[in-house]
Formats: sequence, C-alpha cells, structure tokens
Amino acid sequence: MKPVAIFRFSPTEGPGHFGNWLDSQYVAWKVIALDRGESVPADARAFSGIGMMGGPMSANDDLPWNAPLLALLRNAVDTDVPIIGHCLGGQLFAKALGAQVSRTATPEIGWGNVDADHPAASPWLGGRTRFMAFQWHYDVFAVPPGATRLLSNAFNPNQAFGLGKHIGFQCHIEMTREMVETWCRDGASDLPAQTAGATQSKVDILRDVDARLAELSRVADDVYAHWAQGLAY
Repeated sequence: MKPVAIFRFSPTEGPGHFGNWLDSQYVAWKVIALDRGESVPADARAFSGIGMMGGPMSANDDLPWNAPLLALLRNAVDTDVPIIGHCLGGQLFAKALGAQVSRTATPEIGWGNVDADHPAASPWLGGRTRFMAFQWHYDVFAVPPGATRLLSNAFNPNQAFGLGKHIGFQCHIEMTREMVETWCRDGASDLPAQTAGATQSKVDILRDVDARLAELSRVADDVYAHWAQGLAY
C-alpha cells in the first residue's frame, strides 16, 4: 500500500494522535517536513491519502511551499486521493478549493465544544452530535464551494467541512498531552492569566487534560476510521 503523506509545517505540530492511529491500523505514513525545507511532491497519486497538520503561519503567507501544496491538494481531489486537514491544514485545503481564509475577530485557544451542523457529520463522528475539541487559531476559513459545513460553535461557525471523502477541520482533534504541554510552553505569550471568552489560561487548558484528551482521541479514532475507508490503495 502507498503511504499516507503527512505534511508538517512546524516541529511542534507533528502527526500526534493521527500518526498513532495510523500505526495502530498498520497504515504506512511518511512525514513531509516543510518546516525543514522538504519539497512538495508533484503527484498526489504517489500516496494513499494526504494529511496536513497545524502550524503558526497563515494559509495566506507567501511561503515557498504554499503554491505547490495548494496545487497538490487540487490534484488530490481530482484524482480521488483523500485529504484530511487539521487547523492550518484545514485552512490550506479550503484555500485550495477557492474559499477565503481570513483573520478572525475571535481567536480561540483552549478547549470548547463543537456541534454537528449537518447530518453528513454523523458518519465522521460515530453518531455524536457534540464533542469538546482543542483550539489554537487566529485565522478561519469559509466553507469551500460544493462542500458542506459539518461542525460549528458560537465563536467561529466554520469548524469543519466535508467534501466527499475529504475533510478539513478548523479545530484540532489530533492532540496528545505532549503537544498540549509544548504549545502551552512555546505559546505562553498567547495565553491570558485568566480565561477570557474563547481564550483560556494555561491552568484551564491543563485542567482535566488527560480525561479530555482520552475523549478527544475517541472522537478522532472515529474520524480517522471513516476517512481511511477512502484511502487510495
């Protein structure tokens, strides 16, 4: 089987639970570390699927890999290679499909519920209608033409979109404890001393973190299992 390509944009935002799940299912995967200058492949058909992780940059930044990656994503849709994007990865996927990515008036950092916004969300979420996701973003995407909004919340309504076998998330479902702790350390200047609106303090982010991550991982397992049904063998 061809490997899943996992695009990494930052050394602190790697495959996380997504990689763990692929390992548990004996699905081969390969990290393409754009943060280390690795090149974007030209043909999506070299891979069984494409996963994209998060990152601190904007999908609108004029970076050397941006245009080649957007072209690869369009090639993947055209050749039926499934895509999954997490946060920045979801924003890049939306942009590749012609949707706007813009600065949000309400950044989100920390834990918060997202709600299923359409019956099409059910197969992805194992029948759930709500779960607590992790957030850390300043940009948001519009839903691309032809796609369906799957998740929403009160702060930023477009939390996930689906397009056939493809899915893009604004929120994070791939989190591990190591990732949460690293982000809280490296992004300490982004965190308020006291939780205010959609931006949480480090204390509140780490409260009950193991239980929250365990439940989030169960959600992610269902998402990844549904996505993997479409892998291009």
